[in-house]
Amino acid sequence: MTVEVIPPILRVDHVTKRFGGLVAVDDVTFDVKKGEIFALIGPNGAGKTTLFNGITGIFPPTTGRVIFQDREITGAKPHQVATLGIARTFQNIRLFEYMSALDNVRLGQHCRMHAKLWDSLFKTPVERAEERRVSDRAIELLQFVGIERYTHTYARNLPYGSQRRLEIARALATNPALLLLDEPAAGFTPQEKVELMGLVHKIVDNGVTVFLIEHDMKVVMGVSRRIVVLDHGEKIAEGTPEQVRNDQRVIEAYLGKQH
Repeated sequence: MTVEVIPPILRVDHVTKRFGGLVAVDDVTFDVKKGEIFALIGPNGAGKTTLFNGITGIFPPTTGRVIFQDREITGAKPHQVATLGIARTFQNIRLFEYMSALDNVRLGQHCRMHAKLWDSLFKTPVERAEERRVSDRAIELLQFVGIERYTHTYARNLPYGSQRRLEIARALATNPALLLLDEPAAGFTPQEKVELMGLVHKIVDNGVTVFLIEHDMKVVMGVSRRIVVLDHGEKIAEGTPEQVRNDQRVIEAYLGKQH
């Protein structure tokens, strides 16, 4: 009997990030496999978002490599990373508040648009066709995340949970192969967390690999296939939810040795 080997879509290879004398991420290595839901957890200040920023080009690694679909992307600019097929959301929501939900998602497709300046200036058939395609896709994504009723509503006027979903829709508009979610359940009610888990599974079912940071352990344990744990920038554990849950170093990192 042969065992299927799932290739990694992302490899973080001995990545270190320093800010002056502070080591925020310290020699971290792991793979994210294509088609899985992979989680990165750890106490506050463990280096999780810093690692996301290193992957997406906001703060490139000091040393080490980031490899995406067998291509090294270490030091690539954020717009280049998005074009290659990695999208992300942020711990603090970053929407265009005075743009409609529709226009926020339309804007997310910018890196996939091909019309030239000439087409835009003279409203050529190429430009008009692309505008229709972009709008249709934006509406599809608003429906996909369940907020189509807010299509023409300013982003700032959406309920908090819907703003989170809008940010996911805008990220999906870049047509990513890998979606990074930074604390997507932050501020959610228990019911919203259950609905979020369903949405994450639906995203993966549509061919997008999901890599998430999350503090809510019920969400992490409920959706993740594998988990990596950081503490003070170092990787202290990696494995299935069951393995991580019972790892003594993880327990100590979250609860303290006295417990």
